[in-house]
Amino acid sequence: MPTSVTMPQLGESVAEGTIGKWLKRPGDQVDRDEAIAEVITDKVNSEVPSPIAGVLERILVPEGATVAVGQAIAIVGDGSGVAQPDVEPVAASSRGQDARAPSSTTPADVVAASPGPVAPAKASGPFDPGAVEGPRFYTPVVLRMAREHGIDLAHVEGTGLGGRVTKRDLERYLEQRGAAPLPPAAPSEAIAPPSAPAATPPAAVAPSPAPLPARGAPSADDEALPVSPIRRAIAEHMVRSVQTSPHAWSMIEVDMTEVARVRAAGQADWQRREGSELTFLPFVLKAVAEALREHPMLNATWDRDHVVLKRRINLGIAVATEDALLVPVLKDADQMSLVGLARAVRTLVQRARAGKLTLDDVQGGTFTVNNTGALGSILSQPIINQPQAAILTTEAIVKRPVVVEGDAIAIRSMMYACCSFDHRVVDGAQVLRFMQAVRRRLEAYRADTPVW
Repeated sequence: MPTSVTMPQLGESVAEGTIGKWLKRPGDQVDRDEAIAEVITDKVNSEVPSPIAGVLERILVPEGATVAVGQAIAIVGDGSGVAQPDVEPVAASSRGQDARAPSSTTPADVVAASPGPVAPAKASGPFDPGAVEGPRFYTPVVLRMAREHGIDLAHVEGTGLGGRVTKRDLERYLEQRGAAPLPPAAPSEAIAPPSAPAATPPAAVAPSPAPLPARGAPSADDEALPVSPIRRAIAEHMVRSVQTSPHAWSMIEVDMTEVARVRAAGQADWQRREGSELTFLPFVLKAVAEALREHPMLNATWDRDHVVLKRRINLGIAVATEDALLVPVLKDADQMSLVGLARAVRTLVQRARAGKLTLDDVQGGTFTVNNTGALGSILSQPIINQPQAAILTTEAIVKRPVVVEGDAIAIRSMMYACCSFDHRVVDGAQVLRFMQAVRRRLEAYRADTPVW
């Protein structure tokens, strides 16, 4: 019996994934658990295995397309149902191809739609943008925007693969509608039944803000760069975070002079034993993990009408690669020593930059630390890694004159640290108490503190 292969859940906050590359073609023999496709999300690249041994009969989603978790992307069977299209069964796309651009080699057997017909919206009830006639597929982001603005998606021209409506299509539609709103009785935008009388217009209507100029083709002086699937996934995740959480932030400065001395004193021995450099990050991670035990509200998430406290302290570590930002997770970081944290961080960073992170490496994070100082930044405000409640960024450690005890001026190694937080979960006072706990631990080191 044919078996559907569905888009897997690649992380607790991931609602969709992008087909980066098909590893098999229709007619190919596959073993159980053999990878047939590569999927890209904002968290990790992962391979999708075949649930059974058999023949890949149909590919339902082309490369570059983004689909919701749980949607069928391929069919595996005994080979009797292998499609025989007139063209190549897989669109010849690459990671750098713009997923919104239609492909001339899109296969005849690709079904870019959700299975089964969808009932049209009832005229007497609230408008449901996802309830339109025809087998069209919409991503969760598009559906949410349509519900918020009362848009009938059947009347939005899609520029995505196979005519799919993208977020940019909706933004362009809203700009055009703001510039020239349709009359209330127009069926394409009417939410009430067509027979309902038009509402009496108000005496005075506030002028609408001027629409943004339409984006045209790039000029001769510009260059249009294609957006890779992982870049698009990161962009959507960042936008979703800002739209979801009311961001607030606080910043403190930390005297890292003693930590710098401890690091310098143990550097030679560390390199001899570990074969790598001892960085400042393990010191910060240890202080953060211990401070989260003391202030658990920062290790939480907002869930509709309640706050979920996370008992395990799993620190996400932001890692920049050539073309992406990944966040592998240190599980149970509060139970690790300084040496254990340093080793674990080194392993995760190496795997991230080599593209070898597994799904388990990026799942379960409860708080994120971003070490922007490693790239020379001295001030920055991070965006929360959903669905977490907060993220801490540590900046470059810079020597500068500071007033110390006794009103003396001394040269100290200073570092700024900024914490962005979800104001639904915590308030500024709680965040500052947490940050003071981090600072207290970092400033408690002494030059003779052993690293091992």
